[in-house]
Amino acid sequence: MGLFRRKEPLHERLAREGGLVAPEPGAEPLDPRPPTLETGIHGVQRARDADVTLTTDADGIEGDEARFVALPDGSLLVEEGPDSSLEPLATAVERELQPPYRARAIRRGETLWAVQARRIEVLAIRDAPDADALDVTRTEEGTELKVDGERTFGGVPELEERGEREGEVYAVHAERLDGDLWEVRASAL
Repeated sequence: MGLFRRKEPLHERLAREGGLVAPEPGAEPLDPRPPTLETGIHGVQRARDADVTLTTDADGIEGDEARFVALPDGSLLVEEGPDSSLEPLATAVERELQPPYRARAIRRGETLWAVQARRIEVLAIRDAPDADALDVTRTEEGTELKVDGERTFGGVPELEERGEREGEVYAVHAERLDGDLWEVRASAL
């Protein structure tokens, strides 16, 4: 007899622990169904990424991809892609979604483009700090401002006013689009 002899063979122990062995008589049988999640079916639905998804013919656009923002006045800010006019893509989106919005487009053929766009909120912030991102958070402890991720003193009245529309405690994130125009997302905490 070996010194390190097992009382139960390894394959039997693994099968028992893995639920592959029939329960002993009188024991409660195992439920073979997978556990249900919050949705009650099989998983949590992915968050919707776009308000509009479409295809359109657009001739004369260089490149194969483009990302742009349509501002409230209808002008376009090209974030990625060709210098050629993206007006045909914006025109197709604006049949279903009015500015402001953020869009991305991918060429699917010689003149065929697939475009997705989602609504955004644009806010003009005068005298904003020289930064690309601003975060204002108000909790029971007070109001905090972060400029490009760094905590700083001061405030941004436009963002605080926007946050107050969500409730007494809130978080507001703003990213600079161009000049004093910022894309803003706000939510209650």
